[in-house]
Amino acid sequence: MTLAERDHNVIWHPYTQMKTAALPIPIVRGEGAMLYAEDGSSYVDGVASWWVNLHGHAHPYIARKVAEQLQTLEHVIFAGFTHSAAVTFAERLLQILPQGQSRIFYSDNGSTAVEVALKMAIQYWQNLDTPKRKIIAFRDSYHGDTFGAMAVSARSAFTAPFWSYLFEVEFIEVPIPGSEEVTVEQLQTFALNGDVAAFIYEPLVLGTAGMVMYTPEVLDQLLAVCQQHNILAIADEVMTGFGRTGRLFASDYLQHKPDMVTMSKGLTGGTMALGATSCNEKIYEAFLSDDKLKTLFHGHSYTGNPVACAAGLASMDLLLLDNTQGDIERISQQHAAFSERIKELPKVKQVRQQGTILAVEFEADGTSYFNKLGDTLYSFALEQGVILRPLGNIIYVIPPYCITNEQLGLIYETIMGMQQIITGTRHFEPPTQTTLHD
Repeated sequence: MTLAERDHNVIWHPYTQMKTAALPIPIVRGEGAMLYAEDGSSYVDGVASWWVNLHGHAHPYIARKVAEQLQTLEHVIFAGFTHSAAVTFAERLLQILPQGQSRIFYSDNGSTAVEVALKMAIQYWQNLDTPKRKIIAFRDSYHGDTFGAMAVSARSAFTAPFWSYLFEVEFIEVPIPGSEEVTVEQLQTFALNGDVAAFIYEPLVLGTAGMVMYTPEVLDQLLAVCQQHNILAIADEVMTGFGRTGRLFASDYLQHKPDMVTMSKGLTGGTMALGATSCNEKIYEAFLSDDKLKTLFHGHSYTGNPVACAAGLASMDLLLLDNTQGDIERISQQHAAFSERIKELPKVKQVRQQGTILAVEFEADGTSYFNKLGDTLYSFALEQGVILRPLGNIIYVIPPYCITNEQLGLIYETIMGMQQIITGTRHFEPPTQTTLHD
């Protein structure tokens, strides 16, 4: 029995209709931007394994640091105890985070980092005896799959079974070019009505919405409204953090800074599960009291896990190297050049790029996430030896920073092939039973 067949007998995969999905591809090894399958096939990881991998698979430096930590301390309860890896990692995160962040709260992943931020925001106002209840978010946003994170995310097919359980959120339009004024006016209207606790947003790039992008200038306007009306600003940098947008954080493009930042994905370079929520001192101090009921009652069994923190420290070492920063610039330039090459071709609706993030949106009959075009393009990419996970009719590329220009070239040629399939100048017959979900 193959590994894929054994998997099929015992595992339930994420975002997957298990009845119709093809057997998963068994990966046995990774190195750099490459993944190697059980049958000998190899794939360029064009999506950094769900946007988490910064420095390449099985990076020896991170592996060594993780191994060293495992020989010293694998875990300790983080209530009433601490350890060097967590303290050092928090100290170093605060050095590179947007100005004004002063405290780190560890959790497990991006969704829990968002949950922590929402609880901080709501209880902040409660602790000040001026309770506020409304949360503002972008209409097409995605902030995670736990209940609070779902509540501040787009109402869609993915959350439909749970709508009656989600708390009410006021959604404003995404300020894409041409819609900026409308979005600012919507936020101002809600702000004037009062009772707004926080505004949570994906800065500059909405990932799952299809890598939808907007400018730093309009986000600065929105944050100015928040500051004017005493609304807490939560920057969800789970996807955009750690160099993805061309700077260490997307918030680094802004004059106004958030009150809180949520992090995961690249936090450990894709090595270990870890989440973190940072906040400014104003928020932290609102929880300091002789009244124990003003405590932030939140935690996880693996909060501040030493091994994950060690992986995060090693990843940060690599991220801050001149070579890595050069790779980020190189990838950004390669993406920009390819954007010019493809943007005027038939059936290409729009090309969007911010730093190492590239998205190509094709014209299609309907733009639903469940568009069958996505399945076809996904299968075609695999046949070319490239992992790309289309969001319906949108192809995106978020590679590890170690990817070579040759490997990027293969990804670009694969996208060119997709354009040819859509225009009918290239024939491709996808295999049966391939269902794609992200």
